[in-house]
Amino acid sequence: MEYNSTRKKLLLPEYGRHIQKMVNHCVSIEDVEERTKCAHSIIGNMGNMFPHLRDVNDFKHKLWDHLAIMSDFKLNIETPFPLPAVETLNERPKKMPYNTQRIRYKHYGRTIEQMIDKAVQMEDGEHKQHLILLIANNMKKSLLLWNKDFPGDARVFEDMRKLSGGKLEISPDLKIPEQREHTNRSNSNRTNKGPHQSHGQRNNNNRNNNNNNNKRPFKGNDNRKK
Repeated sequence: MEYNSTRKKLLLPEYGRHIQKMVNHCVSIEDVEERTKCAHSIIGNMGNMFPHLRDVNDFKHKLWDHLAIMSDFKLNIETPFPLPAVETLNERPKKMPYNTQRIRYKHYGRTIEQMIDKAVQMEDGEHKQHLILLIANNMKKSLLLWNKDFPGDARVFEDMRKLSGGKLEISPDLKIPEQREHTNRSNSNRTNKGPHQSHGQRNNNNRNNNNNNNKRPFKGNDNRKK
């Protein structure tokens, strides 16, 4: 008996050994036209194995790329799509650059620091004050997220001065608006108190009415002897 461990390793195991045998047979065909017809029929069989991907963009292009890989780029036929180069398969990905810069206040994040640097470069005026207010608003949200006991607006403006290296001039009349609470909780409480009742409340009311009906006095037969 022949085991898969003794056979040649499959280049794309998801298509199985039968598809690989068909590809090997297609490569061995000498006539170009017959080899092209055989390749198109193999593409059809490969597509039938994944019917849920037929509507995906560039699905046929991906099938032709897989066929070229399984044939070891030895088909030598005209394909409807450009095939990938052999060098790109063994090409190693480029190293991903990591950010090694230090974040002074991690609870604010690097985006806040970049926004503050942008505000420092702006000219004094209404737009700059508006940007400072937006930055302070986001900083206040971050503080409330990590610390429910908010130290106050002065703490936010002081951190902003430190992050800007003392270059950011903040108006003393500037105030951070109050944070709005989520309205979902208030809306749910309002609906429970209103005339509309939930499904569970209706069931409880129906159950209470049935119990009250069962407690009513029994009416006997009125045809009693007088």
